[in-house]
Amino acid sequence: MSKAFEMIKAGLEDALVHAKGRADKSKYKIHVPTEIDVKKIRTELGLSQDEFARRYSLTAARVRDWEQGRSKPDSAARAYLTVIKKERKAVERALKAG
Repeated sequence: MSKAFEMIKAGLEDALVHAKGRADKSKYKIHVPTEIDVKKIRTELGLSQDEFARRYSLTAARVRDWEQGRSKPDSAARAYLTVIKKERKAVERALKAG
């Protein structure tokens, strides 16, 4: 695997550890938002709900539920969505490499 993939993978693993509340907060200075606008992220990418779900290994039903307020992304999903919002290309490279 490429060095870039390994770095992205390590970053996502760190985000998940933090999101699950297991990170040593003295070593990490990251922020996972308590709220995230899934529809805004998706529409800024110009994707339908189905396309967004497929591209990022989510279910279309889950994306619909988040967007319509029937459920909210948990902390791990918010971390992942934040990475999609800020580093979309990195996420896509990492998912294609696997």
